[in-house]
Amino acid sequence: MDKIKEKGRPEPLRISAKIRRLTGRAIYRYDMITPGDRIAVGVSGGKDSLLLLHILKFIRTYSPVKYDLQAFSVDMTNGQWDPAPLQTLCDSMEIPLHVIPYAIEHILDVKQEESPCSLCANLRRGILNAAAVKAGCNKLALGHNLDDVVETGLMNLLRNGRFRSFQPKLWHNRAEIWLIRPMIYLSEIQIRNELNRLGVATFQHCCKYGADTERSRTKSLIAELKPRFPDIKQSILHALENHAPTDHWTATPRLYAGVFESDRSVPDSQQPLDL
Repeated sequence: MDKIKEKGRPEPLRISAKIRRLTGRAIYRYDMITPGDRIAVGVSGGKDSLLLLHILKFIRTYSPVKYDLQAFSVDMTNGQWDPAPLQTLCDSMEIPLHVIPYAIEHILDVKQEESPCSLCANLRRGILNAAAVKAGCNKLALGHNLDDVVETGLMNLLRNGRFRSFQPKLWHNRAEIWLIRPMIYLSEIQIRNELNRLGVATFQHCCKYGADTERSRTKSLIAELKPRFPDIKQSILHALENHAPTDHWTATPRLYAGVFESDRSVPDSQQPLDL
């Protein structure tokens, strides 16, 4: 700590022990961070991404595993959003910020999809991947939390007939970059409480499509089930991490018109969500 003061660097906000423990568990279990990594952090100004930035800053300061941090933000309005508050925050943390303007909102207006969240997420992730690789980063960290894990798993189950969620760590072949999600064990309530304790304000651009989406409806469903099943989120997380091969129903492949049933392509309507 004395060395930090001598160099004139601002000390990071002290993250609570429980938040450090849960984040550290995810990082260790899925081998998310290694020495010398150049990590791009996707930052929107919302609660998840801001806490992720503070967590990774804190861990970097006190961990023997050293890595580089840069912040990246996609301006969905293509220049109408004011990034000044985010720039001020990143300057105070001595973390470089890259803002990429892109007309995502216009694309969503033109597409008029029933549930635009998946398209928006894919667009933003592609933009972040490209910008991070261009800046020399080898990993992109996103702020998906436990609620996101559970909601995505249920949406895939109920809408697509497949029980799966996004991966904690994923290699993107096309972009040639690792995607990591260090906050998968943190609930939204824990994140919100931690930001309140730290006194960190959020300033995310308000999405006009966020009120009535498939994800918001799934969130409401989980809220309805929680009084009867208090551990529903942990139970779904446990199922995702402990799905044994013996849990599968394995049918004998049948040959139809020269094609095995197991080799048939999956219709687009049944493709899994990976937000």
